[in-house]
Amino acid sequence: MLNRSIVTALFACVALVLPASAAAAPGSSGAVVFSRVVVEKTTPDGPEGKVVEELKGGLFAARNGRLNQLTENPADSQPAFSSDGRLIAFVRAGDVWAMRADGSAQHALTSGADVDGRPRFAPSGRYVVLERRGPAEGATRDLYTVNIAGESLHALTSSPEDEHEATFAPDGRTIAFVRSVAETGGGFADDVYSIKPSGAGLARLTRTDRVDEFSPRYFSGGIVFSRGQSGEGPGAYADVYTMRSNGTRVKPMVRGVGSAFVEDVTPNGRLLLFRRDQGLWVKRLGPGRAHKLTEVADGSKTNAVFSSDGRKVAAFVATEEAEMLSAIDVATRRETSLAQGFGLETGSVASTIGPVIAWQPVH
Repeated sequence: MLNRSIVTALFACVALVLPASAAAAPGSSGAVVFSRVVVEKTTPDGPEGKVVEELKGGLFAARNGRLNQLTENPADSQPAFSSDGRLIAFVRAGDVWAMRADGSAQHALTSGADVDGRPRFAPSGRYVVLERRGPAEGATRDLYTVNIAGESLHALTSSPEDEHEATFAPDGRTIAFVRSVAETGGGFADDVYSIKPSGAGLARLTRTDRVDEFSPRYFSGGIVFSRGQSGEGPGAYADVYTMRSNGTRVKPMVRGVGSAFVEDVTPNGRLLLFRRDQGLWVKRLGPGRAHKLTEVADGSKTNAVFSSDGRKVAAFVATEEAEMLSAIDVATRRETSLAQGFGLETGSVASTIGPVIAWQPVH
C-alpha cells in the first residue's frame, strides 16, 4: 500500500514529459494516458472530529518509467489521442474537453445538461465524434461530432435507439457504430451500422436475430467485430468475425472453445488483440494461430490497446482486490507495471484507475 508521502509525490509531478515534439521521437512508444482518482480520508483531532474525504486526481501519463500528471481535476476520464499524438480529447464531469498532449491549452468542446462521453478523434484531427445522452435516467445515447475548437456541434444520429461504440475508418470517410434496439419481452439487440461523418449514408451492416454484434474495429480488409451476447456477467459470450466495410462476406476469425471478445486492432490494420479464456491474445488478421500474451484473472474486468507500432499492449485489469495497468511486449511477453490501484483502509487512502486507456501515437 502507498503511504501519504508517495501520494504527495505523485501529485507533485505535473506535465513534465509530453512535449509536442515527443510525438516524433525515434525509438519511443509514446505515453500511456489514463485517469486516476485518489481518495484520502482523515479524521481531525478532537472527540467530535468527523471523517473528511478529499478527492485528488486527473489524467496521468506513464512513459519511460515515469508517471506524470497532466490534469488536476478528479472528474477527468476517458482519454483519446489524435492520430498525430499531439492532442488529447477527454471527458470532464459529463462534458468533452481537449488539450495538448502535455496537458496545456485545456478547453471545453461541449457543455450543458446533456451527458457526453467516449470522444474519438477523426483521422484528420479536426473534430471528434462523441456519445451524448439526456440528463434523465435511462436516456439513450446519440452520436455527435464537434470540431476541435468546440464549434459546429452536429447530431450524427438521432433516433429512439441507443447508439454507441463509434470508430473511424482509417481514411475518415465512414464511421462504424453499434445500435441497440429494444426487443419484445425485454433486453436489447445490438447490430453494427455505418454512416458518413456528414450524417448521410446510414447503412445497417449486420442482421441477426437474438444475437448481438458489437465492438467493431476497422482493419485492412474491412471490419472485425464480436458476435454473441454483449454485456457484463456470466451470460456474455462472443466469437470474433470479420466482414467487408459494406457488411458483406461475413467470416469467422476466432471461435470455438471459450468466448473471444475484440479489444483492439493495430493502426496498420494487420494484428488483432482479443480477450479469451482468462487471457489476452494477439493474432494476425488472416490465416494463422493466435499467440497468448498474458493470463487474466477469472471474473476480472479488462481493457487493452496496442501501441501505434503494434509492438506493445497496454492492459488494464481490475479484480475485486486490486487494479493493475501494465505494458506488455508482444514479442517477448514481458510485462512492465505502469500503475496500480489499491483499496481503502481506515484513516488512509485509496486509488482507483479509470478503465479507459489511450496510447500516444508515434510516427
